[in-house]
Amino acid sequence: MRVAAAIDTPDLGASFHRFLNAAEAFFQSIADIACGYLAAALILSLALQLARAHGWANALRAAYPRSRVSETGIAASFLVGAGMNGVLPARGGDALKIVLAKRSVERSSYPTIISSFAVLTPFDFAIGVLVLLYAITQGLLPRAPRIPHLPAFEISFWAAHPEVLMLALTVLGIGAVVLVAVLSRHVESFWQRVKQGVAIFREPSRYVREVAAWQLVGWFCRFASFWLFLEAFHVGGSVENVLLVMSVQSITGALPFTPGGAGAQQALLVATLGGASHTVVLAYSVGQQLAVTAWSVTLAFAALIYFFRVSDWRTLIREGEAARAEAGPG
Repeated sequence: MRVAAAIDTPDLGASFHRFLNAAEAFFQSIADIACGYLAAALILSLALQLARAHGWANALRAAYPRSRVSETGIAASFLVGAGMNGVLPARGGDALKIVLAKRSVERSSYPTIISSFAVLTPFDFAIGVLVLLYAITQGLLPRAPRIPHLPAFEISFWAAHPEVLMLALTVLGIGAVVLVAVLSRHVESFWQRVKQGVAIFREPSRYVREVAAWQLVGWFCRFASFWLFLEAFHVGGSVENVLLVMSVQSITGALPFTPGGAGAQQALLVATLGGASHTVVLAYSVGQQLAVTAWSVTLAFAALIYFFRVSDWRTLIREGEAARAEAGPG
């Protein structure tokens, strides 16, 4: 027992010393942020949200050609949703976004507002797939045998239990088909409102000009902001690194068990992002997520207070519940 104690004590002290050194290096990396790059990156992230919000507002104008659509209200709604998604799991901020957007469109309904947001999906999905394919074909992402061992539950669990993932996806798919088949016969008016939300698809040239083009602007802003974030944390901006970060965000956003994919992003980036030490990469990943979350939450509360004059949170929550109840039958 004495021998074991003599061996364990130095080992424990050495482990503690390594931990202190790692923590010191991490906080030193955080302290060495290039603030100019960071500020420019945050401004570009705001431009990204505003470009996407403008595309959504145009989709709503096509859905409600005879109603007034407040550009400022839609932009503020978008900022609120983006900010709250950074602190709420499972994209909980989207419910607030829908409620506030309805206030910004005269004589609107929740089903139409909700379905109109799907107008942004095709372009985002296509770009996301291209980015992901690039990362896979270039070998930027970790190989399959390493995935179950990454220190992120939402990634390692599904990777280690693919049969459970397939079962869950199958059950969700069957449930959705059965729900649509049963309810579609009883809610014809609901489906009319849903089709109204995606009315802009009936005019392909208008969709490309007023929605997809603005989404493309948003993606350019996203690309530039990630480049500047990488520079701000001394990882080094490059096309390869930016596309890797984009692909990691796509993966972690697909199953958002944690707010903003926290934890999963750090695990993947530390495992894949080359050209810098793990400490620097971790400082970049944590620092960027904290900076973007703080910035987005600040903008969200500013929009709530300044544009919507929200002071009674209970009323807002009740409106969110009413929105879910109205959209529930579909």
